Amino acid sequence: MTAEIIDGRALAARVVEDVRREMAGLPRPPGLTVLLVGDDPASHLYVRGKIKLARDLGFAADVTLLPGDATEAQVLAEIARFNQDDTIDGILVQLPLPKQINTLRVMAAVDPAKDVDGLHALNAGLLSQGAEGLIPCTPLGCLKIIRSVVPDLTGMHAVVIGSSNIVGKPMAALLLEARATVTVAHVHTRDTPFICRGADILVSAVGKPGLVRGNWIKPRAIVVDVGTTRIAKPGGGYRVAGDVDFEEAREVAGAITPVPGGVGPMTIACLMENTLRAAKARLRRAEAKSAVAG
Repeated sequence: MTAEIIDGRALAARVVEDVRREMAGLPRPPGLTVLLVGDDPASHLYVRGKIKLARDLGFAADVTLLPGDATEAQVLAEIARFNQDDTIDGILVQLPLPKQINTLRVMAAVDPAKDVDGLHALNAGLLSQGAEGLIPCTPLGCLKIIRSVVPDLTGMHAVVIGSSNIVGKPMAALLLEARATVTVAHVHTRDTPFICRGADILVSAVGKPGLVRGNWIKPRAIVVDVGTTRIAKPGGGYRVAGDVDFEEAREVAGAITPVPGGVGPMTIACLMENTLRAAKARLRRAEAKSAVAG
């Protein structure tokens, strides 16, 4: 019996419809701006998808483009402008940034209340403490995917391959908050296949195509593949490959996300959800301030 193929697009559509319903009572549409530095084709493709969905929802969405040789000072100046703009509820800096720009300094410059990618140190700290904050979109989407299969993760063993600030670390924190027992494997981990074989939930976020083989996977485990590596085709164009050997894994796992069509759509849907949350929180603060002033 082969694994259930988890339809990320269908799950994302539900999240988007929830966002659409919640927008009905807002006095103004949420504002989202994306900062894109450079001309990386994949980044431009991802940003187009995000802006399109945001505008389809009725968000006031825009993108600011800077050249690949932009300085860190130029990037920080744009972020300062976004922070001061009351029409902007959410700021997303598309990663990766060019090598001359320090990503951590840029993330630290974003107003944490507008940090809809959840990468500011304050939001990361809130997540680690189990407090309310903006959660990184990809791990949040992964958790929603996992819970679509098993709503209660209490006591389950979850293994996260990869320890990045963007996916691995926040994913582990979310799973821990969901009462799972969590192991994080990384480049220095010894015998990663052995560790993975004990996982009820396996999340791979490395960016190494075919890393996870079928014999790494515990029978009936939930496998979430975050990897998205672009591989050139001999005749031109490219294909996107995940970290998991899909054909091998589907013969062992209980449920698995495809690449594409799994985590990607959920990441964008969760960006819309985070932007709505940020907008509603800013409106509440403005109302409270007005009430005090009145």
